[in-house]
Amino acid sequence: MDPSWARPTLTETMSDTSSKTSATPRFEGSEQYVATDDLKLAINAAATLQRPLLIKGEPGTGKTMLAEEVAAALGMPLLQWHIKSTTKAQQGLYEYDVVSRLRDSQLGDEKVKDIRNYIVKGVLWQTFESDHPVMLLIDEIDKADIEFPNDLLREIDRMEFYVYETRELIKARHRPLVVITSNNEKELPDAFLRRCFFHYIKFPDADTMKRIVDVHFPAVKEKLMSAALQSFFEIRALPGLKKKPSTSELLDWLKLLMAEDIPPEAMRGEDGKTIIPPLAGALLKNEQDLHLFERLVFMNLTNR
Repeated sequence: MDPSWARPTLTETMSDTSSKTSATPRFEGSEQYVATDDLKLAINAAATLQRPLLIKGEPGTGKTMLAEEVAAALGMPLLQWHIKSTTKAQQGLYEYDVVSRLRDSQLGDEKVKDIRNYIVKGVLWQTFESDHPVMLLIDEIDKADIEFPNDLLREIDRMEFYVYETRELIKARHRPLVVITSNNEKELPDAFLRRCFFHYIKFPDADTMKRIVDVHFPAVKEKLMSAALQSFFEIRALPGLKKKPSTSELLDWLKLLMAEDIPPEAMRGEDGKTIIPPLAGALLKNEQDLHLFERLVFMNLTNR
């Protein structure tokens, strides 16, 4: 994830739903997203195999932002489907608004004669009918019911679905680049996993995290960044944390430190020992973790 990497070049990597081959960009990095070599390989491998890219990783590691940056870098429109616990697979295809049709029929509206007036296209239908290849983000698929991934197997595999109300088969004009994110809240079905190319985003090490910070805050002072990163990784290494602070929370914390002009010396005690850093509420998000960290600090102070 080096911000100096150039925009991608175009190569032949993926065919559309017919037997014809179309030119598809390869992702070679972005100025706004620090992508490791293995992550870039995963994106391009999924495109070559014409399979969805399943991205897992800790919350806050930039999975959603990845899809946005890849789409921008490749010049592809991005359609997003953010999954909730109540989301059903059918909603991604289409929904039949039977209530509106019943109401209009009672009012004598002429449009009730054409059932197509009451078919609401879902994000998959919009993806399939696009005149150009698009990127489809299915975000946090593990939030939905366990049957949700299975209900999408045929549509994602064959790039088509049937509309029973209008008796028509909807086929994708171009095979989209599909990115699916998961926070590992629940296991996904094996049949679904077989149809995906999988990549796990490892939590960035200190050097990579420094490059990420440079992308977002190029004007941050070196001493402040070094002190903040040291405190951040010490907190993450604390055993027993219910929720470890993520990359996005580090960036929020640094933004606050810069806005409040907090000096680097405030990150540590006078003798260099660990203290509760300023604005720690940006990093520790529940009382259990805060109390755990407070006990650690107290133990360090009493062991002087």
